[in-house]
Amino acid sequence: MKREKAAIAFGITSLGMVGLGVRHICRLKRKYDYGNELKDKIVKYYHILNKWLSINQNDKSLVDFFIDNEYKSIAIYGYKELGERLYDDLKGSEVEVKYFIDKQADNRYAEIDGYTPDEVFPKVDVVVVTASYYFEEIEDMLSKKMDCPIVSIDDVIYWCS
Repeated sequence: MKREKAAIAFGITSLGMVGLGVRHICRLKRKYDYGNELKDKIVKYYHILNKWLSINQNDKSLVDFFIDNEYKSIAIYGYKELGERLYDDLKGSEVEVKYFIDKQADNRYAEIDGYTPDEVFPKVDVVVVTASYYFEEIEDMLSKKMDCPIVSIDDVIYWCS
């Protein structure tokens, strides 16, 4: 009887240790997956910024994309580094950036109005998604709320290059 209790206790302890090990492995995998996602996102944005710089160095402008496609008023989705650079690039041109959309709109400083994704947006000719790593899910969400084209900053950059 004493051996059976010891065996049961050992079995329970072993299962508990296996459970802790599995939980630890799952945590490590999530950290690894996040690290890979972050790396992939940074590499993608590096290539976009490099292409954008090349466009500017060749005396071209992203304004051409909007003019040629007859987009006179735009909204920018994602107002971090790429969104701010897009705004700066278009400021003072014949393309009017009416507002930006960002999950953290309340915490972003900008010269233009900002909206969170759950708000109602004023009408624009096009929305440019600068958070292009997540373009598909953002496009899906915005297309349910807006009836204008939704393009990725990648599309704008590659069109201009």
